Amino acid sequence: MSQAFRLPEILEIARAEGKVTVEGLADRLGVTVQTIRRDLSELADSGRLERVHGGAVLPSSVSNIGYEERRNLNDAGKAAIARACAREIPEGASVFLNIGTSTEAVARELLRHRSLMVITNNMNIANILVANKDCEIIVAGGVLRRFDGGLIGNLTISTIEQFKFDLAVIGCSALDEDGDLLDFDIQEVGVSQTIIARSRKTFLVADHSKLKRSAPARIASLADVDAFFTDQPLPSRLEARCREWGVDVHIAD
Repeated sequence: MSQAFRLPEILEIARAEGKVTVEGLADRLGVTVQTIRRDLSELADSGRLERVHGGAVLPSSVSNIGYEERRNLNDAGKAAIARACAREIPEGASVFLNIGTSTEAVARELLRHRSLMVITNNMNIANILVANKDCEIIVAGGVLRRFDGGLIGNLTISTIEQFKFDLAVIGCSALDEDGDLLDFDIQEVGVSQTIIARSRKTFLVADHSKLKRSAPARIASLADVDAFFTDQPLPSRLEARCREWGVDVHIAD
């Protein structure tokens, strides 16, 4: 079966079953797993599917994919983004890191930074940074979201409002072509907006897949951040807007 026939068939299976796996498609379509991986990459690049560990799912605009699956999505790209971002974080700074797999990657790159104060509403980040003995960790309390270790709600917002930190590093679930940062959870959106308001400088860390997704709740605009760290060149229209807004765009290797 040629690719021209395979791709529509894969989409039909995904629509019927919600998720497809590399091995399952290889058996079903009688091709190699390498061929299926290339097919899924092409469908993901065109925004028709979202890659997850071992397969792909239909893109959603109302619910996020599982946290463990997100951890496995483009981990090399996220690591490169995190390294680029960490290089711009000075030692001796107060830094907020919010919920997300990309911000967790940044935390891992801060393990050798000295004299840091990190405020976070992400239990996973707090646990990562325990290994850095030269880092003071402050956890913004709130309602624990068990599936990703995030803390959200009014108590979290009240805690964040007690600070004015040097730098915030935030992620988002999706990035619209007009530069809007989007998320799925309205409570998390309120927290993220407070983080931006209480920070002297804001960095966004988001890989290229966020430009192919949509989510219903708006956090802010790229115009509200100082630097954007990603792993692939931006669409020309969005790149032009970043120049207009004065946003420093860092493309990580």
